[in-house]
Amino acid sequence: MKEKYIEDLKEIKDMMNRSSRFISLSGLSGISAGISALIGAYVAYQTVYTNQDYQDYGRLFLTDENITQLLLIALGTLFLAIGTGIYFTTRETKKRNLRIWDIQTKRLLINLAIPLLAGGILCLMFLFKGYIGLVAPLTLIFYGLALVNASKYTLHEIRSLGLIEIALGLIATYFIGYGLLFWSIGFGVLHIIYGFIMQRRYKP
Repeated sequence: MKEKYIEDLKEIKDMMNRSSRFISLSGLSGISAGISALIGAYVAYQTVYTNQDYQDYGRLFLTDENITQLLLIALGTLFLAIGTGIYFTTRETKKRNLRIWDIQTKRLLINLAIPLLAGGILCLMFLFKGYIGLVAPLTLIFYGLALVNASKYTLHEIRSLGLIEIALGLIATYFIGYGLLFWSIGFGVLHIIYGFIMQRRYKP
């Protein structure tokens, strides 16, 4: 009888956890986001950084064409990552018979968006001022802050990923000349590793 009560309490706890957190994040979403980031980093290197002194710790001036190329690459990478993420997350939600849009989803997106928007605006300012070396570290730091801020509404592994992204961004700030490499690790490799872990741990 006692074991039955313990089992019932566990089920109640699991139900409460599902109702208070967005748990439909798919591991495939992380993998696809990581692959998109690596593709974007490769294209950015080939089209923008090949003929420029990116190892300079000083101020790097970009032409209007360079800035346009960077923005287009960034937008393309972002839309590809978001598109595949939505697809795999929606598919995961249907598998679990859960609603994809509810109060927890709204809270998750709001807490995620605040640091991302602030960081995005700041990075654009640095980009247009020519401080290209700081853009990659700042995107990692603000993305990490966004994950930590939103982690209380989703899987706890998101917080760990966020802290790693912040640490990587701080290290990248010191090694400014290798910003694109750190960006590839943070948004590419880490997302792929995270995706594989989530896929194995939470596969229904």
